[in-house]
Amino acid sequence: MSAIGGVLLLLPTGAGATVPNAASPGDSAKVDRLTTQIKKLERQYRGELQELRDSRLAAKRALSKSDGLKTELAGARSLVAQIAASQYMTSGLEPSVVILTTNDPSTVLDGATMANHLSNNYSGRVKQIEALIGQEQRARKEAKDKVEKLERTIADLNRQKANVQKLINKYKPESPLVGASGLTGRTVNMRTTLDREFGPFPTIGCLRPGDPGEHGSGRACDFMESTGGSMPSAERQAHGDRVAQYAIQNASRLGIMYVIWKQRIYDMRSPGWKLMGNRGGITANHFDHVHISMF
Repeated sequence: MSAIGGVLLLLPTGAGATVPNAASPGDSAKVDRLTTQIKKLERQYRGELQELRDSRLAAKRALSKSDGLKTELAGARSLVAQIAASQYMTSGLEPSVVILTTNDPSTVLDGATMANHLSNNYSGRVKQIEALIGQEQRARKEAKDKVEKLERTIADLNRQKANVQKLINKYKPESPLVGASGLTGRTVNMRTTLDREFGPFPTIGCLRPGDPGEHGSGRACDFMESTGGSMPSAERQAHGDRVAQYAIQNASRLGIMYVIWKQRIYDMRSPGWKLMGNRGGITANHFDHVHISMF
C-alpha cells in the first residue's frame, strides 16, 4: 500500500537518511578535549573564564538535546517498522481488514478497536518521524555551531596569551584579609569605590563560602539593582549601565578582571562585550545585578 511504501522510502533515504550515522560521540569527545584546554587556560589566565564555561555548557546542552532526539527518532522508527512488517506479512492488507474478516465473531469488536488504535498510531508515528527528522537535524546543526564557537573562542584566547600575561603580571595575587569578611584588599577597595560613586545599592553581595569561582575566594561582588529576583526599573537598569561602564573604564586602576551585566560579559583579558547563554532567570542572567570579578 502507498502508506507502507512511503514509510519504506522515508526510512532509508531522503532528509533523515544520515541521522543514524550522525551520532555525536566525536562531538562529545571534542567538548571533553576543549574542557581540558579551558582548565589549562584558566590556570594561565589566573581565574575563571566565564565566557568559555558558558559556551561549553551551551555546547553540552545542545549535544544532549541532539542525542535525546536521536533516541526518540529511533523508537518511532522501530514501531513503524514493526507495524509495516506486520502489514506486509498479512499480504499488504490493513490490520483492520484482517481482524474484521476473522472467523471468530466474538473477537471482532475488540479487534476493531485494536485495529483503529494501530492505524492511528501508525499514522501518528509516520508524522512524528517526519517532524523528528527536522528537529534532530536542527539540533545537530546547533550543537555543531556551538562546539565550533567554543573552538574559536579558545583559539582567540590562545592568540592573546602574551598580552594577557602582561596584564596578569600587573596584579600580584592577594590573600583574603582578616576582618574584611574574607575579601581581598583589591575587592574591598573596588566595593568601597563603587559604593561611594554609585551607592546606595539595594544590597551588595561579595563573599560566598563554597562558591568555586571568585565569590568563594573573596574576589567578586554583586551590585544589586533590584531585589527578590525582579527586573529592575528602567531607572535602575540605566544605573546598572553606568556602574558597568565605570568598572570597565577603571578596570586597570582597580584590578578588575571581568564584568557581567544583562547576560553579557566584558573580560579585560579578551576585551569587548560578549553575549552569554541563557541561564534561565533574571538573576542567573545578571539582569538584576552587576557582577564584578577581580584579579
